[in-house]
Amino acid sequence: MNLEMYYEYCLSKKGVTEHFPFDEDTLVFKVGGKMFALSSLSQWEKNEASVNLKCDPDRAQELRAEYEEIKPGFHMSKVHWNTIALNGNLPLKMIKELIDHSYELVFKSLTKKIQNEIIELEN
Repeated sequence: MNLEMYYEYCLSKKGVTEHFPFDEDTLVFKVGGKMFALSSLSQWEKNEASVNLKCDPDRAQELRAEYEEIKPGFHMSKVHWNTIALNGNLPLKMIKELIDHSYELVFKSLTKKIQNEIIELEN
């Protein structure tokens, strides 16, 4: 997955916005004002691309045990976030599934009112 594909895939999800809340390097994608994906742009430029994604705690442990590219979230809650190295052997389909999982976890945590507002949006 290259940066453009990552960027477009995240923004293709309903209600997603992009932000730089920490610095000019860390691109954050949010749904309903809550983060579901973040990545360092300078790491992409160094060909060391990775992305932090929210994950169900049990699934996070299983993924870390199974895949060398998946580690506890860098600078994040190690229980709820994973850092996914994108230059490894993870298939594109799996990376997209992990992005989807993160988005869905965050979306489900939003209030019903905000969820309904997002559902009503035209993509």
